[in-house]
Order: sequence, then C-alpha cells, then structure tokens
Amino acid sequence: MLNKISQFFEQFIQFDAAKPEDESHRLNLAVAALLIEMSLIDNEISHDEQAALRQILVEHYELTNSELDTVMQLANQELNQATDYYQFTSLINQHFSLDNKIKMISQLWKVAISDGKIDHHEEHYVRKIADLLFVPHSEFIKTKLQVTSDS
Repeated sequence: MLNKISQFFEQFIQFDAAKPEDESHRLNLAVAALLIEMSLIDNEISHDEQAALRQILVEHYELTNSELDTVMQLANQELNQATDYYQFTSLINQHFSLDNKIKMISQLWKVAISDGKIDHHEEHYVRKIADLLFVPHSEFIKTKLQVTSDS
C-alpha cells in the first residue's frame, strides 16, 4: 500500500521545499498514510473505523476530499503490500515535536479501537510506528490506556 501512496505523492503532490505550506501538506499526507494503514492492518475495516479515520484526517490534517478519497482508495487496493514506513516516519521525525508524535500515536489508537477491539496486529503496528518515531514506551502505553478508557 505504501508504494502506491508514495507514487500518489510523487504524481499529485508537487513539493517545493521553498514553500513551507507544501512541506506541511506533504507531512499531513505522510501521517494520513500511516493512519490509513492502521485501519487496514487487521485485514478488515469496519464502518466505525472508516468513520473515525475520515474524521481524524479531515479535522487534523487538512486533506481535500479528493486527496482523502484517492489515498483511501489506494490503501484499499494495496491492503496486503505494506512493508516500508521509513519514508513517512522520517518526514514526521524531521518536523514533529515529541508532543505531536504522541498525539499521532493516540490517533492511531483511536482508529484501532474504533471497531470496539484492538487486534494484536494493530497493537504491533502502533508499537512499530511509535518505535520509528522515537516515542518512549511509557507514552505508547499511556496513550493506549487513555484511548481505551475513553471508549
């Protein structure tokens, strides 16, 4: 899936390093790719998961409806091919503070729990992303407990 989303970035997102708004938008799309992957990690996406995902992406990451639809469609088409998260996590590491990374981990948990359960594949995925983002394990656990107690 991430290969197709990467192609989407290259084809549809004209990134100009001189324009901070382009970099910010590209960063939002990188976060969106990881959140979408979260929703698909257990090989099923419920209506509640899809609704939670769309709400987070629209409210926090300023994707247009067209971009959101395209990225979601690519994610669904490439469900079984995700292996490389580095290009997304490296961009996030360059630009997100620790607080923003923790917020994103919380959002991953929200997508995972939105169908009423956290699958072991989902937990593994969140742990992997947290590790790649250098989020302390204590924050990984803390955000999980906060999200599950709110559900």
